[in-house]
Amino acid sequence: MDQTKTSLLEETLQTAEGKQWFGHPRGLFYLFFAELWERFSFYGMKAMLVVYMTDHLLYSDAMSFGIFAAYGSLVYATPPLGGMIADKILGYRKAIFLGGILMAIGHLTLSVEHPIFFYGSLALIVIGNGFFKPNISSMVGAIYKKQPGKIDSGFTIFYLGINLGGMIAPLLCAWLGMTYGWHYGFGLAGVGMVFGLLFFQGGTKSNVFGEEGNEPKSAQTGNGKKIMGLNGKVVIGSVLAVPLVAGLIFFHEYEHYLMIAVTAVLALVIAKIFRESSSTERSRLMAALYFTFLATVFWAVFEQAGSSITLFAKRNVELLGINAAQTNSINSTFIIMLCLPFAFLWTFLSKIKRNPATPIKFAVGLVAVGIGFVIFASSAREVNELARTPMFFLLFGYFIYTVGEMFISPVGLAKITELSPAKYVSFIMGVWFIAASFGHFFAGIIARLTASGSEAPAWMNSSFMKSYTQTVTGLDGEQVAGMGEGFQQLYTYVSTYAAVGLITIALGLLALAATPVVKKWMKGVH
Repeated sequence: MDQTKTSLLEETLQTAEGKQWFGHPRGLFYLFFAELWERFSFYGMKAMLVVYMTDHLLYSDAMSFGIFAAYGSLVYATPPLGGMIADKILGYRKAIFLGGILMAIGHLTLSVEHPIFFYGSLALIVIGNGFFKPNISSMVGAIYKKQPGKIDSGFTIFYLGINLGGMIAPLLCAWLGMTYGWHYGFGLAGVGMVFGLLFFQGGTKSNVFGEEGNEPKSAQTGNGKKIMGLNGKVVIGSVLAVPLVAGLIFFHEYEHYLMIAVTAVLALVIAKIFRESSSTERSRLMAALYFTFLATVFWAVFEQAGSSITLFAKRNVELLGINAAQTNSINSTFIIMLCLPFAFLWTFLSKIKRNPATPIKFAVGLVAVGIGFVIFASSAREVNELARTPMFFLLFGYFIYTVGEMFISPVGLAKITELSPAKYVSFIMGVWFIAASFGHFFAGIIARLTASGSEAPAWMNSSFMKSYTQTVTGLDGEQVAGMGEGFQQLYTYVSTYAAVGLITIALGLLALAATPVVKKWMKGVH
């Protein structure tokens, strides 16, 4: 009788796990909507953050960029730890639930307009993201174990969910916050996170994930009290970490020390993984780290969208129909337009054996992102008497660098799961998100070059860069110095973007040249 019940249960789980929707595991679509609402909350808050600090809290540009960069760095520095805890103790499912709850509390308390709640709320979101982000991505990789040929397409669809949230959230939250009060906008972001948790819980109850994401076997072998104790310690530790993380955001000017410490810890852990891995695993891990480095460059440029580009749009772009915070939805809108075509493109090219290797995709992506920033810079050629540029250049630049994003971010998510040693998938996925952490750190440095009253570094004042900047922007730095403040601020933005675009394109071309070597490291992974 017991064996019959066990057999029926296994058959039910296998049936639930095996059902396909549009050729993909059914669990993908529950993860899709869970991630959609989580990203709704995340991007809704993020779109408002810099404008909230400069307009409402009256922080300077430099201080706002520093807080934004520190927050962004920490958001993506915590996933390796969250991934490791999931690998060893919680499993993906419990880690996702814990992270979602912490993020929901953080978004909701951010609606209380007080400095303690401001920094404490950002800290809760940082810690919660560390548990949520790497493990939901690892869940997507896990449900494609039996369909590895569809993993690129599956992650691209998953990426569509990320960007549906990213498109809708700035439009609604920023409109609500700037029209009726900031606390309403932040509160709506918190409600979005609650919806994300409800969708994930629905997938768990429906058994669409099969046995994926449960507590690791090493944790299950202990007695119930021990497991309960470990889970409780993780929760208590997460709560106790809130003041520490809040302090790191508040003292953001010391962020570089944190980056050095994170690098040192990661180096030690990765060295240990290298020692415990086979020759093939080590080679593939080298490829994963290479892609992580390129992703760092990508995020350093890309994350101008939430900081300097938002203020550029507010001060120097002739916006039509939307406010500056709402421009954060442009990138996600283009991704939604491109996601399904790219998903079908990769599948089609795989069938005809013409799908470009991952190193080529990354190289093309970097070049495209660089071109996008050159387009932002060239907008100054059409500046009006009020020092405002046509919105067309903002839209076109966003479109080109979004194309670049499609070659890097969803592809990278898929390849990290394939290139990582099986025992350390969540941790290496967390390392992948560290690229975004370092990217935010360097993005803050770039953004501060555009701050009001900032001075350009010496290399940007070289004769070559001056000539190049004038060719791209149509503006002469010395002439602009004698014009109004609006033109001086415009030149600060476009000269920085012209330089960023040039450097990114050059790095993309170098990455293209390195393709043969990296393909060897990948040991058969495409």
